[in-house]
Amino acid sequence: MTYGFLSLLPSLIAIILAIATKQVFISLFAGILIGKLIMTNWTFFPALGQSIDSVVNVFSEGWVTKTIIFSFLVGSVVTLIQASGGVEGFVYYLTEKNKRIKNRKAAMLLAYFIGIVVFIESTITCLIVGTVSRPICDKYKVSREKLAYICDSTSAPVCSMLPFNSWGATLLGLIAAQIGAGVISGNSVNLLIKSIPFNFYAISTLITLLIVILTGKDFGPMKKAEIRAITEGKLLRDGAMPVVDQDAIEVNTKKGVEPNMKHMLYPLLVLVVMIPISLYITGDGVIFNGSGSTSVFWAVLASLVFSGFYYIGKRLMTLNEFMDYVYKGAGAMIPVAAILAFAFAIGNISSELETGKYMASLVEGRLNGSFGPAIIFIMSSIIAFSTGTSFGTFAIMIPIAIQMAVAMDANIYMSIGAVISGAIMGDHSSPISDTTIVSSMASASDHIDHVKTQLPYALLNGAIALTLYIVLGIFL
Repeated sequence: MTYGFLSLLPSLIAIILAIATKQVFISLFAGILIGKLIMTNWTFFPALGQSIDSVVNVFSEGWVTKTIIFSFLVGSVVTLIQASGGVEGFVYYLTEKNKRIKNRKAAMLLAYFIGIVVFIESTITCLIVGTVSRPICDKYKVSREKLAYICDSTSAPVCSMLPFNSWGATLLGLIAAQIGAGVISGNSVNLLIKSIPFNFYAISTLITLLIVILTGKDFGPMKKAEIRAITEGKLLRDGAMPVVDQDAIEVNTKKGVEPNMKHMLYPLLVLVVMIPISLYITGDGVIFNGSGSTSVFWAVLASLVFSGFYYIGKRLMTLNEFMDYVYKGAGAMIPVAAILAFAFAIGNISSELETGKYMASLVEGRLNGSFGPAIIFIMSSIIAFSTGTSFGTFAIMIPIAIQMAVAMDANIYMSIGAVISGAIMGDHSSPISDTTIVSSMASASDHIDHVKTQLPYALLNGAIALTLYIVLGIFL
């Protein structure tokens, strides 16, 4: 059955309610319920039952379950490295011992460069940027909204421009499927690499973020947030509801333990190193074929196991204390896991309603090839905004974009780059995006505040990207 415009309602209602009420759970469930009402011909009780089932059923998908368990384990890792004195030792080393971080700008640059260097997987990037930078950014009164913006605007953009991570593996598989179907010819790796210079949104986002940090010139709601943090010392606005309750997850360095940044760096190093190893293993020796969700899950689990042997072996804590910290950190992540489950559920609703296909059908085959990349960028942005997933947008739009580019005689490389750019742009703008939720979690920011303060920057970079697609689409 074709639902047409109605397929847009669940996501739109969830997004509007989330912004209006700041209650993400209620908004997401309202969107799910509307979707099921559409599919059950507006019969309430069957729709309500199916809505509840749709949230439960997300756990039937292995990658979803691994991602949600990952969020619990992240809380455990964060709590452990705080209790071990790792965070305190790192902050002391940078701000007091070597005095490398002396002001707000330096604190934000630290977060920015960590986001650039840790390019293996977007959720891992957010986690590490938030964990390492938050105490230092707090010290120098950087608003949590600004830190969330840095987390979000380095993770996905950087990961999207590198082919040897879970993002690259997904994109290569989708491109290879089009080669196998005979739509295009060539090598998927070569096609993806040649599309990187056309990933205009990601490139613009990274440049804009660096300029904002260096100049200190913010605008829109972010400017108000930064003024509040600097003048009043309030890292969050009054009444803000962080995705992660800091009182629940934060612990002081365990009494009798000497702070040492190695206690933080070693577990995080294991986390980072395990990603490519896991991709290699799950890809049967081909890193590009590896499973991103499995690799992230294995990586955080390996970091947790390593932390146990390391901390207990160094007599930083006993086994019972270690497990207490594990439970404490995991418990604090229950709100994050719940939001992710609801976000995945509404994403599934959008798939059932074929929201992406409907959006694509509105313009497919109706426009000149010169405007192909620009149209593909807009379509990808809207689909990602509506569904809250970059990877889901890739799955929908890569086949459509390549087929459109061939039919319209548009630039193939630019068309692929436009899909990737649009998917990230839509994600950065959407309150139901899983990566945006993780960025809010990593920075301990109010989720809706993060979306509101980041949106003007996403729109600015989106406008820059769209202009480049139009201009270059005409001349290339």
